[in-house]
Amino acid sequence: MSRRPGNPARRLADGGSLPFVGSVHSKSRSPPLLSIGLVVVGAVLLIIYCYSGSGGHISEREAFNKGEAVSCTLEVQRAIPILKKAYGDSMHKVLHVGPDSCSLVSKLLKEEDTEAWGVEPYDLDDVDVSCRGLVRKGIVRVADIKFPLPYRAKSFSLVIVSDALDYLSPKYLNRTLPELARVSADGIVIFSGSPGQHKAKGAKLSKFGRPVKYRSSTWWIRFFIQISLEENEVAAKKFEQASIKKSYEPACQVFHLLSYR
Repeated sequence: MSRRPGNPARRLADGGSLPFVGSVHSKSRSPPLLSIGLVVVGAVLLIIYCYSGSGGHISEREAFNKGEAVSCTLEVQRAIPILKKAYGDSMHKVLHVGPDSCSLVSKLLKEEDTEAWGVEPYDLDDVDVSCRGLVRKGIVRVADIKFPLPYRAKSFSLVIVSDALDYLSPKYLNRTLPELARVSADGIVIFSGSPGQHKAKGAKLSKFGRPVKYRSSTWWIRFFIQISLEENEVAAKKFEQASIKKSYEPACQVFHLLSYR
């Protein structure tokens, strides 16, 4: 699926070692081919052991630790049970803002007593039938988030943002974040990339026509204060407690903010 900025006119191995017999002490001479065979088999077993630890692919946490790009939208999907614990009734009417919004909205709609909408910041090409249906019904809209959103004030109890704000300069963040606060009643949750994720793929560098800029938590906190957005301390504490209980470690930075009063 390729993405371009939305048209404003449309508004939318753990440290242990494998029991590997590479240093077998045998006083008897082994034929050269047998020795080579043992080395090859041992190497294959070691690769399989390390590879299977991640279920056949690199996990988001592993990618994060290696400094590779991580999808914070996928991270939101992982965090849905944690968010439900932290926000309770506020998860009944949710707006997601960010790429791959169709997949996240579809997942949220399967949750009991949850209504969900999405804003996709980029034009959609080659999407599946399900996503086309969501767009046709107006559940997911394509809109440039640098401009006002087509919703009334406090239309949603909770707004969740992922993989979108990292591409905006402070100039546009000054417009977009207050707009997200305007359409939310109970709060905003932001899933943002970390400065450790500098090795983003080329495709992730051009979504808004400018390179992605991952910022530190200190930078974000200063910016939130600058635009008068306060931390939702109650939700942040509940999110932390639920994360510990379920052994969940987010691969993205997560910020919990109150809506404007």
